[in-house]
Amino acid sequence: MSLAPRPIPLLTPELPGTGGLTRVAEEDFLVEELPLYEPQGTGEHLYVTIEKRGRTTPEVAREVAQAMGAKERDVGTAGLKDKRAVTVQRMSVLTLVTAGDAQKLTGRGWKVLVAARHNNKLRPGHLRGNRFRVVVRGVSADACERAQTVLGRLATIGAANIFGPQRFGKREDNAALGRAILLRETQVRDRFLRRMALSALQSELFNRCLAARIQDGLFGTAIEGDVLRKRDSGGLFVGGVVDAPRVAAQEVDPAGPLPGHSIYAARAEALAREEAVLRDSEVEERLFSAGGDEMQGARRPYRIPLEDAQVVALPESALTLTFALPKGSYALAVLREVVKDGAAIDED
Repeated sequence: MSLAPRPIPLLTPELPGTGGLTRVAEEDFLVEELPLYEPQGTGEHLYVTIEKRGRTTPEVAREVAQAMGAKERDVGTAGLKDKRAVTVQRMSVLTLVTAGDAQKLTGRGWKVLVAARHNNKLRPGHLRGNRFRVVVRGVSADACERAQTVLGRLATIGAANIFGPQRFGKREDNAALGRAILLRETQVRDRFLRRMALSALQSELFNRCLAARIQDGLFGTAIEGDVLRKRDSGGLFVGGVVDAPRVAAQEVDPAGPLPGHSIYAARAEALAREEAVLRDSEVEERLFSAGGDEMQGARRPYRIPLEDAQVVALPESALTLTFALPKGSYALAVLREVVKDGAAIDED
């Protein structure tokens, strides 16, 4: 059984796309973190907002620590950002360096924009979401109108919360490695590689559950036994068709599985659908315990809100798309619907 990523149906297949290419240059893809809270101005941690390009978050974090005389473990980040892009994100540093001195710091491919003190270390997930600005080049003559139509539809129905291809590795074999680890067909001693492989397996199984919902016309509705996630608080509960009005109002969203041994369980029809995906993927639930703490499982909403979407025409058959998505979501969720040419969208 192959666990290579499978295609996920579009939500707007009947709407024509713009065509074109993304990430022709690093400057064509800008990601800016939307912070969960603002630093209070005092505290032992210095929050620095950093712009970087052509560098990974861990690389820059190491250099920031060195520049401030701190240990690498004393640097906190809310999330990882793309290497081949211009990205703006916060890092916290346990340091005595002043905010004024920190704002003068630069390095290869990075610079500090703003600095202020706070009383706690940044942890993964300490952000509201991300704002994207993406340039698409070589688009059709009526691309702006097409893009506005697609974005308007997604603003109404939501976007599909897919995992992008970078999750699965350049050879698309990360999920297969995760399955082999659970089956004890291979041993991976590197903790990072093991965690990445098991996460890729969960991501591919989620994507397959999401694809089945879209294929069967169940993307924006509730079915019996669905695990539903409250959009305002993130709370989970088991619901059913009686909750369809709340789903339609986008108060709650059906939440699919990142499978594991301690997952919040679905019931009835929703559980049967999830179990069918596991069988088709030849992944048995009894294997999840072999993943230990890295395979506890979680729930992820199938649907995410698209906010602040705008389209601006550029010279020479190009346009700029600007939009915001919740944390953990991929720009590909929007770009694939707008461009309608999967081969032209580079998410590596």
